Amino acid sequence: MERYLCLTVQSQPGEGESEFKTRLSQFWTKMLREQPDAFEKVYAETVAFESSGGRLTRQYLFEADIAELLAGALDAAGVAHEAIDEDDTYSKYEATPPDWMWIEH
Repeated sequence: MERYLCLTVQSQPGEGESEFKTRLSQFWTKMLREQPDAFEKVYAETVAFESSGGRLTRQYLFEADIAELLAGALDAAGVAHEAIDEDDTYSKYEATPPDWMWIEH
């Protein structure tokens, strides 16, 4: 069975949902164009933004072997994220609707 990890990205302090959505869209579009093999290993995202510590957050489930690459790409793009816990694994069956949306590739 494939092993998945969870990534939580964070908005900038005071950043609204629209601006955060735009930045995330730009990040994932760039990832798709420049690293399509890695992008295909991103399995699902949460449907709704949540709030934590005064920032908006969104979670993604992805295959464990791209953890370092994904964290580096987020850092380079200036997208804040929580540390990825490589010991906290999930199966793809834990990312189910209506809370999660599968990413079509």
